[in-house]
Amino acid sequence: MKKSLTLADYEALAELRYQIRRFLHFSEQASRAAGLEPRQHQLLLAPKDTRPRIGELAERLQIQHHSTVELVNRLANGGYVRRERGGEDHREVLISLTPKGEKVLRELSLHHKSELRNAGPMLVAALTRAMQASGNYGGKPDTPAGKKRRAE
Repeated sequence: MKKSLTLADYEALAELRYQIRRFLHFSEQASRAAGLEPRQHQLLLAPKDTRPRIGELAERLQIQHHSTVELVNRLANGGYVRRERGGEDHREVLISLTPKGEKVLRELSLHHKSELRNAGPMLVAALTRAMQASGNYGGKPDTPAGKKRRAE
């Protein structure tokens, strides 16, 4: 990793943060339009393929356990998720989506996929530029240089 930074390094990082922020702003607005807070939307995404425990959700959201419990409480009260006790360990609480949760998550996900088709190329370009500026990127992932970099 390079020890010195150039103006191009700072510009690349600024552009990456800008593109990420643009997408997050879109996502936050879409969540609120669907009647959810952004973290509630993020929590709904987690149990789609598994039935996570509260601790796993807290890690995914990067928030404290008690804050995750409160988010789950609000989503359960709104009819978006349900809690179930673990099979062997009854202290364990597993979260799953209700039909209402599935519906709102599907609608939001379709909307997000559409936005990614539009904004994704700029986000990828900004990420690529920032990675190249850091000296840690040897090429596009599907090129020989990119494959070589991943193998190292």
